Amino acid sequence: MSDNEADRNLIAYCGLYCGDCFAHKGKIADLARDLRKELRQSKFDKTAESLSDISFFKVFENYGQCYEVLGALVKFRCNKVCRDGGGPPFCKIRKCSQKKGIEGCWECNEFETCEKLDFLKPCHGDAHLKNLQKIKKQGIEKFLGEKRYWYNKMK
Repeated sequence: MSDNEADRNLIAYCGLYCGDCFAHKGKIADLARDLRKELRQSKFDKTAESLSDISFFKVFENYGQCYEVLGALVKFRCNKVCRDGGGPPFCKIRKCSQKKGIEGCWECNEFETCEKLDFLKPCHGDAHLKNLQKIKKQGIEKFLGEKRYWYNKMK
């Protein structure tokens, strides 16, 4: 697969670019894994327990929860991109695009009002809609070479 084909493959049906996603990049998952390992090796759970008795360090009472969240971040990794079946397995957007035989929502005249895209709003605001508009207007090649949106607050 050429670089251009690989880049195109990173454009999800919804207009988000998998290459911009922390789960695809894996850096946060790797850092969380390394931090958990360091915390285990230094037996920081014992340190946190004793420090939590001091008012200044009372927050260490929550150390167990923090360690658990780090564990979730280790698992928050995407080994496949959207077009290869990655991302949410329940994704109605992928299923709809595949059913319609289109490359992505930008080829559909209903994307600006499509309720299937609504589940992205809490995490991405209207970033996906801005990306879809850019792709529809300028094409994929230009989209790949310019700034893309990952999170953009709704107005």
